[in-house]
Amino acid sequence: MMQSPGPPKKALFVLVLSTAVALAVLGGWFIYDPAHDLPVSLPGKDGRPESMPETGAVADLKGKLETFDGTPATLPGEWPRFRGKDCDNIVKDAPALASTWPKDGPKVLWQVELGEGHAAAVVGQGRVFVLDYDEQKKADAARCFSLADGKEIWRRSYAVSTKRNHGMSRTVPALTGEYLITLGPRCHVVCLSPATGDFKWGIDLQAEYGTAEPLWYAGQCPMIDGDKLILAPGGKDALLMAVDLATGKPVWKTPNPKLWNMSHASIMPMTLAGKRMYVYSALGGIVGVSADAADAGTLLWELPWNARVAAPSPVPLDEGKIYATAGYGYGSLMMQVHADGGKFTAESLFQKSPSDFLASEQQTPIYTGGLLYGIMPKDGGALRGQFVCYKPDGTLAWSSGPENRFGLGPFLLADGKFFILGDDGLLTMIKADAGKYEQLGQARIFDGQDAWGPLALAGTRLLLRDSKRMACVEIGAAAQ
Repeated sequence: MMQSPGPPKKALFVLVLSTAVALAVLGGWFIYDPAHDLPVSLPGKDGRPESMPETGAVADLKGKLETFDGTPATLPGEWPRFRGKDCDNIVKDAPALASTWPKDGPKVLWQVELGEGHAAAVVGQGRVFVLDYDEQKKADAARCFSLADGKEIWRRSYAVSTKRNHGMSRTVPALTGEYLITLGPRCHVVCLSPATGDFKWGIDLQAEYGTAEPLWYAGQCPMIDGDKLILAPGGKDALLMAVDLATGKPVWKTPNPKLWNMSHASIMPMTLAGKRMYVYSALGGIVGVSADAADAGTLLWELPWNARVAAPSPVPLDEGKIYATAGYGYGSLMMQVHADGGKFTAESLFQKSPSDFLASEQQTPIYTGGLLYGIMPKDGGALRGQFVCYKPDGTLAWSSGPENRFGLGPFLLADGKFFILGDDGLLTMIKADAGKYEQLGQARIFDGQDAWGPLALAGTRLLLRDSKRMACVEIGAAAQ
């Protein structure tokens, strides 16, 4: 019997070449970073435009003031900064809020058009403030509205070139009775009078402190602590720094020898082992910096972490533990801060993938009653997009179920209820229950997309937005 002839040389070459290509593709898949080179302006996908210009010369941050016919409201309630007064997204002194809604939902009191983005509101003195971007005028615009009816009171704008990058502005201002602080998409910090819009001072973090502009513009929300503004410029000049609110002059700087860069996360104030500190997830690692007057700005501890896209901010738990999370597959980190004789160290207790523990792509989870609550990211396996409750040891307490998914939307806790805005504009109210998911009401507020801006609650008025509009909704018990 004759043996079959071997494969022709050409066929063998094709087989070898095909195998090599397949192996290269498979290897590329394993090292692929999903945060790199995402297309612009597709829902859920974005990245820095290739033609994004450098900021160039320092902008004229004083800009131009316009005034309108709106007047401040005489209504109670305030929301002075990102995640509220205590930076935890929990309203501890909330008035009575409705536990059910009529068929057509809670009353939408007013709406205003905004430039495309995800920047959200702060509220005080009967005024609502938001940092907008005017694409036609190519300008950042701090805008002031009446809490009563949404009529604009004043607007201060400064010219800055910003291309659409799945939205432009995406930060929450910081507010006191005397100062309004905004941080623009291209890292410009501006201090204004909240009553009049008068310009006080401004800082260009890229030009003055060597800040590296984050991938999807600045997402860091400024934080006011007493008479100082606390910022995390990153870059070569200062990992963190404090600025005098009255003058805009630096008070202290934390050195940055490892050149960790600004992330999309915000600084969180914490007290760990009796020590006040500022905790920040930079690109490169997580740090704790002293907030005490005696050694303010001193680096107390650091823990390297290689998350390339860090948007959620660190969350303090109990007994010196901190929870951190990041998107695009990096999952979550549980860490422990130790104190011994005035010296601080930090260690990683465990790291878990998004399919094994609570993770988040954008919103910062809420910790209350010894439990963590949040919305699972797209790579969260069967739980993707669901609102979940986890124990800090990694045990799932409950989830909202596959029929209740919320995308990348924001949420807060008030009067024993979670309010969750799905990124498609559907507002859901659920009972804050450690044992199960219990939906109390649901109403469509927007028909748009990408409703990612953090929520704010002032009295019984809930401020929320999608990519192009902001709305004020009455959720008080007396109004239902």
